[in-house]
Amino acid sequence: MSTTTTPGVAKSPAPAKVSKDRPRRGLRANSTFNFWLFTGPFLIGLVIFVFVPIGWSIWLSFFEARFTVTPSEFVGLENYRTILTDEDFLNSLVTFTVFAAFIVPATWAMSLGLALLVNRLRFMRAFFRSVFFLPTAVSYVAAALIWKMSLFNGVRFGLANTVLGWFGIDNIAWLASPDPPWYWLVIVTVRLWLQSGFYMILFLAALQNIPRELYEAAAIDGAKPGWQTFRHITLPQLRATSTAVILLLLIAAYQAFDEFYNLLTKATWGQPPLVELYKMALGENQNYGVGSAGAVVLTVLICVVTLLQGKIMGFGRGEESK
Repeated sequence: MSTTTTPGVAKSPAPAKVSKDRPRRGLRANSTFNFWLFTGPFLIGLVIFVFVPIGWSIWLSFFEARFTVTPSEFVGLENYRTILTDEDFLNSLVTFTVFAAFIVPATWAMSLGLALLVNRLRFMRAFFRSVFFLPTAVSYVAAALIWKMSLFNGVRFGLANTVLGWFGIDNIAWLASPDPPWYWLVIVTVRLWLQSGFYMILFLAALQNIPRELYEAAAIDGAKPGWQTFRHITLPQLRATSTAVILLLLIAAYQAFDEFYNLLTKATWGQPPLVELYKMALGENQNYGVGSAGAVVLTVLICVVTLLQGKIMGFGRGEESK
C-alpha cells in the first residue's frame, strides 16, 4: 500500500527526544566545596596565627608566667593591677596621646591635599599617584634608619643640620634628649612620609565618585570654585571616607612600634605602649603574664576609642540619618 503526500503540506518533524541533563562534574559541581577550597587556607591561618594567640594571651593574663608562656599559678586580676599602676606604661599612654594629636590631623590633611592635587591633574595622573603611593611599600625599619642615620643624625653632615647650617643655625641633636623634644619632628615626619600615600588613594577614590553635577549646579547658583565649593560640596561628600581614615589612623597610632624602637633605641622616654609591653614581656624579666594583661588593656582601649570616634563622626549611619 503506497502512501501519498498532499501537495503544499509540509511534513511535520519528528518530536525531539527529551534528553536528561548530565550532572556537572569537576570542581564546578559543588559551589560549597569551592568556597571552602579557596577560603579554607586563609581561615586556618587566621585561626592559628590570630585567634589562638589572642585567646592564649587573654588566658595567660590571669596567671603568673615568668620566663615561660605556660601558666604556672592563677593570680586573678593581679597582672592587670600591676600594669595599670606601672608608671612607664601610663607614661606611654601619654606619649601615644601626644603622638596621635600630631600624626592623625597631619596625615589626614596631607593625604587629602595630595589627593586633591592628583585629582586635578589632566596628564601624568597615574605617574604622580604611583610616586606618592610608593613610600607605602617601604619598611618602617628601613625608613626609621634612613631618618636616623642620614636625615636627622645629629651631626653637621646630616641633611637637616646641613640645611640649618646654611642659615647660621648650630647643629641640633635631634634624638639625644627629650628637652627640647626635637625627636617628635623626626618621628612624625617619618610616619607622615610612610603612610600619607595610602590614605591619599582612599581620598582619591572618594573624590572620583563625587558626581560632577553637584559642581555644575553650584556653578549655576553662583558658587565660586576653590574654597567655597570645597567647603560646601567636596568636604561633606568625603565625610564617610574621612571618618574611616581617622579611625585607621588612630588604630595605627596605637600600634606604633618600629619607628620608636629604632629611632629611640636606648631612650627611656618617649616610648609608646607597644614598646613598653615589648620590654616587659621580652626584656630582662620576661613577665608574659603582665605583658599579656597590658596587651588586653591596650586592645580594649583601642576598641573603646574606635567606637567612640565612630559614634561621634557618625560612622555607619545611613544617608537618611545624617
